[in-house]
Amino acid sequence: MCAVCMIFVSKYRVLTIYLCYKVFNPNLRITQNITVMTDGFYRVPKATNEPVYTYEPGSLERKRLQKAIYEWRSELVELPMIIGGKAVYSEDREQIRPPHDLSHLLGYYHKGEKEHVQMAIDASLEAKSDWEKMPWNHRASIFLKAAELISGPYRYKINAATMLAQSKNAFQAEIDSACELADFLRFGVQCMTEIYAMQPTSSKGIWNYNEFRPLEGFVFALTPFNFTAIAGNLPAAPAMMGNTVVWKASKTAIYSAHVIMDIFKKAGLPDGVINLVHSSGPDTADVVFSSPDFAGIHFTGSTAVFQSIWKTIGNNISKYRSYPRIVGETGGKDFIFAAPSADALEVATAIVRGAFEYQGQKCSAASRAYIPRSMWSPLQEELTRQLKYITVGPVEDFTNFVNAVIDQASYNKLTSCIEQIKTDKDAEIFWGGTYSDDKGFFIDPTIVVASKPDYVTMQEELFGPIITLYIYEDEDLDKMAGLVDKTSMYALTGAILSNDRYEIDRLVKALRHSAGNFYINDKPTGAVVGQQPFGGGRGSGTNDKAGSVFNLLRWTSIRTIKETFVPATHYMYPNFKPDME
Repeated sequence: MCAVCMIFVSKYRVLTIYLCYKVFNPNLRITQNITVMTDGFYRVPKATNEPVYTYEPGSLERKRLQKAIYEWRSELVELPMIIGGKAVYSEDREQIRPPHDLSHLLGYYHKGEKEHVQMAIDASLEAKSDWEKMPWNHRASIFLKAAELISGPYRYKINAATMLAQSKNAFQAEIDSACELADFLRFGVQCMTEIYAMQPTSSKGIWNYNEFRPLEGFVFALTPFNFTAIAGNLPAAPAMMGNTVVWKASKTAIYSAHVIMDIFKKAGLPDGVINLVHSSGPDTADVVFSSPDFAGIHFTGSTAVFQSIWKTIGNNISKYRSYPRIVGETGGKDFIFAAPSADALEVATAIVRGAFEYQGQKCSAASRAYIPRSMWSPLQEELTRQLKYITVGPVEDFTNFVNAVIDQASYNKLTSCIEQIKTDKDAEIFWGGTYSDDKGFFIDPTIVVASKPDYVTMQEELFGPIITLYIYEDEDLDKMAGLVDKTSMYALTGAILSNDRYEIDRLVKALRHSAGNFYINDKPTGAVVGQQPFGGGRGSGTNDKAGSVFNLLRWTSIRTIKETFVPATHYMYPNFKPDME
């Protein structure tokens, strides 16, 4: 074994060490990321996915979650903004009510104004110097501790908050707010160390190394209602890399956002590193995108909003100290494509799970499906068999598979769409199409069958428990695959089901650019951090893959340093010497 070669040193004494086993293989290199302290080497714990609890009847976790739900429902909360580590209240309060139980008041959040956004920017800039100087192993420790808090003492609290205010059932809350958020933090730390290990080679007499600096200024995180994990990861990922953040959560997810802030505080995150504001979208945008210190945005939301943001940044580009990083995951019109060789039971299950889990309010949810004519009859039987057992109702009843959509605006949009379908000659409702807002915003799982492959609900994102099926002729498989690719502006997720490997090969090739996350013989939802990095292209975003090295690289600005050990002492190069006589 050769001597240990230290190839990266920062001013915080962080080393990446390559062990070269030249005795066995001169080209083999094994890399380990370790932090040099005064007393030893410290390795980052290996990231593993958080196990998912089942919440079966009689289980301890079921009882604990039910207790947490009861406690949350019994408490009336006042949720201030968190700016510079301090609670900031306003005169304007907004009610928080469960979408599935509109008669119950959970509490209030305090709405912010433009002045609060500026306060958050100022607080982030004030905290920036100390935060970026902190050795990365201490930053890592904070987020690793946060992951342990989420998966341990805060597990039921964050799940209950997500269930009540965002109307997620127990299983959907568990895979999201407990497991995925913990995964984002653990794998984020691991990815951070992998980035620090990305070092150049050095020629004889010089030493080259990369220093991964945070961006200059603050990062703006704009987060959605539908995933608590995304809401936590969008501000956390830039912060891991030494950035400070202004965070605006969706107004329908402020309840769980405050649990996340409590966890970060408990984990030791310094004041001002992440600042949570409750201001309106237009007010926040006016202040954030006019600031010369705006360094980047981490976004998940609608395509229209993201495109508007991109345009605003472009118009203001001369104001900024640097070119802002724009990272966004937006909408989807995600598909299931069943080939003639597929099994009808498997296709039915992919449709029911892919389209109706969390009421279809996932950017990855299946909202269009293509079914071969030969499968349509058995598929109808399987869909009917599964759907007739699905119950719709509040999350407190753990037997309900479908709960409420998020708010009145979503309910109105979706029910208007259903009523339009009922009058159209080019589509009919195979299942569902019923709804009620007497107690909450409930829409039954709805399957539409369109007679045209370009019917409006085959193209436009709805974000609710509605999926449209088109029945194609078996011999048109290749033609239909091309149509799937061209039908929608989005390219987020898609799934194919087939038991013929030649079909699979053809479909994978034909649909190459149709989805950033592509599934074979599965539903198009359920990406796991560290296993299927998530993101899409086209109208679905920048495809920077949340929870991966590709995403975290966007939050750092690399400085490459070259050190020459013996500097030159004369300007002349050998080629300038005259030819010898």
